[in-house]
Amino acid sequence: MLPSQRAAFEIPREICYLNAASYSPLPLRTLEAGRAAVGRKGAPWTLEASFANQQHERARNAAARLINAEASDIALIPSISYGVATAAKILPIRRGTRVIVLENDHSSPVLEWLTRAEAEGFAVETVRQPDDGDWTSAVLASIERSGAPPVSLASISSVHWSDGGLIDVDKVGTALRKQGAAFLIDATHSTGVLTTDVKRLDPDFVIFPTYKWLLGPYGRAFLYVAKRHHGGNPLEQTASGRRNVRAENAVYFSDINYVPDARRFDMGERDHFISMEMASIGMEMMAGWGTPAVVQRLAMLTERIADGVRGLGVGIPPADLRAPHVLSLAFEGGMPAGLVEGLASDGVHVAQRLGRMRISPHVYNDEADVDWFVEVLGRRLRGPSLRGA
Repeated sequence: MLPSQRAAFEIPREICYLNAASYSPLPLRTLEAGRAAVGRKGAPWTLEASFANQQHERARNAAARLINAEASDIALIPSISYGVATAAKILPIRRGTRVIVLENDHSSPVLEWLTRAEAEGFAVETVRQPDDGDWTSAVLASIERSGAPPVSLASISSVHWSDGGLIDVDKVGTALRKQGAAFLIDATHSTGVLTTDVKRLDPDFVIFPTYKWLLGPYGRAFLYVAKRHHGGNPLEQTASGRRNVRAENAVYFSDINYVPDARRFDMGERDHFISMEMASIGMEMMAGWGTPAVVQRLAMLTERIADGVRGLGVGIPPADLRAPHVLSLAFEGGMPAGLVEGLASDGVHVAQRLGRMRISPHVYNDEADVDWFVEVLGRRLRGPSLRGA
C-alpha cells in the first residue's frame, strides 16, 4: 500500500487536516516552485521566449495523463464554470429536450443551463437526492424515464461534492449514448483519485481544477474536449487560439483561422508564470503514485473512520455507493451546532456541507490522523464540551 506522504508536506503533527475536498495543502516541492516563480516574475528579463509555452504544454500533458487523453484534447482554463460556459457555447441544446443535473450539485455544472433554459426552449431536469444514496440508479431512471422529452445533455459531477455520492459514469455514459445525448462531467472530486479513461468512456467534456485533490493552486483548471467538438468557437477570442497571430510577425493577423485542436479553447492571459508550474507538479505527483495506489490508501482511511464512528449514532452511506476518498456523516436531527468549529479548536479540520459532516483525507494523512479524529469526535458528541464550543 502507498505509505502516507506526510513528509512531502509542511503539516504540523498536531494538525489533523481531513478537508482535501475544500482545499488541499501544497507539497513542499510546489511551495518551492511557487517561490522561485515569484522571483522570475519579479525579473521577467530572465525568461526565455519559449518559457511560457513550455509551461503551457507541461501542464496540458500532465492533465491529459490523468484522464488518458491526448494533450491536443486539453484546454487551459481558470475554473469549472469557465469550462461549462465553453461547453455551452460549443454545444447547442435542442428546443424541447432535457438537460439533466443533480439536486444540490455544485453550482458550476448547473447554473449555466438554468440560465439558458427559458430563452433556448429546453428544460432542466433535476435528479432528486436519493434517500438510499444510490445516485447512479436515480440518474439512469431520469435518463430512461418513459414518455419524457428526449435528453440532450447530462451535466453532472462524478462525485457529489456534498455527500461523496459516487456516480457510475460508465453506466450513465452508456445510457446517454443510446439516446444520442451528450455528457459533461464535472470531475472535480474524481480526477487523480479515481480512474478516468476518456478514450474508453468517450464523454463530450470533462472538467477539473487543481486546488483540491490534485494538490495544486487555485485558479488553474483543465477542459477535455472530445475531438468531435474541436471545430467549435471558443468562449474568448485570443491570439493563441489562431493559427498565426503573433507579435513577432511583420503582419500581426497573418492567419486568423483557429488552431485545429482543443488549444483554441484556452483562456486568455494564460501566461501564469507562478501557478502553472505549481499545478503541473501536483498533477505529476498524483500520476506518479497512480490512481490504484491512491484510492487504496484513501479507502483504507475512510473505512477506518467509518468503523471508528459506528457507535456514535451517526449515519454512514454504504461503501459501494460513496466515493472511497470522501465520507459524509449524517446526524439525526441535524449536525449539532458548533461541532465543526469545536473539532477545529482541537486541531481536527473537516467541513460542514448541507447539514452533514464531510471528511476527505488525502495522501498526507495517516492512521494517527483518523484515530485522532474518531477520538475527538466521540468525546465531543458524548461530552458536555460541545455546548460550550
